[in-house]
Amino acid sequence: MDKKVEKIVLKLDMKPHPEGGFYKETYRSTGVIPKDTLEEGFSGDRNYCTGIYFLLTSKNFSAFHKIKQDEMWHYYVGSSLYVHVITPNGKYTKYTVGMNLDEGESPQLVVPANSWFASSVKDDEGYSFVGCTVSPGFDFEDFELAQRSFLINQYPDHLDIISEYTRQ
Repeated sequence: MDKKVEKIVLKLDMKPHPEGGFYKETYRSTGVIPKDTLEEGFSGDRNYCTGIYFLLTSKNFSAFHKIKQDEMWHYYVGSSLYVHVITPNGKYTKYTVGMNLDEGESPQLVVPANSWFASSVKDDEGYSFVGCTVSPGFDFEDFELAQRSFLINQYPDHLDIISEYTRQ
């Protein structure tokens, strides 16, 4: 691991994330939304909002996964980040989260609930340090890591991108 990346991971006490990269939860609201007021599919109450730091290197990728909530990405530093999104109706879009505004990048991005998404670092040798905010708050019960064969069966037109950003 690169010294700059190692320093960030150690100083911020980040842990490996199941989808790839490193994360650290930085915020979990004290307020709670009762299960019976949430949309169908939530297994219990959820905090109003949660936030994390997320760090990804060019030697890794964040595998396709989905959650039941909208997720807002915030760019901080390092290389710009590609976010690959497949919506429930099968539309694929590759977004770039970063500060190269003249190149169409944006410092924030919202991935809609129940969309499959993956991410990768734009530069060949670098890292992306971003933040993610989820509302209603994130719970690993809402997280689903994609099975390659399942996703290809659902979205055969996106075989190449799914194959590139899944591990199984």
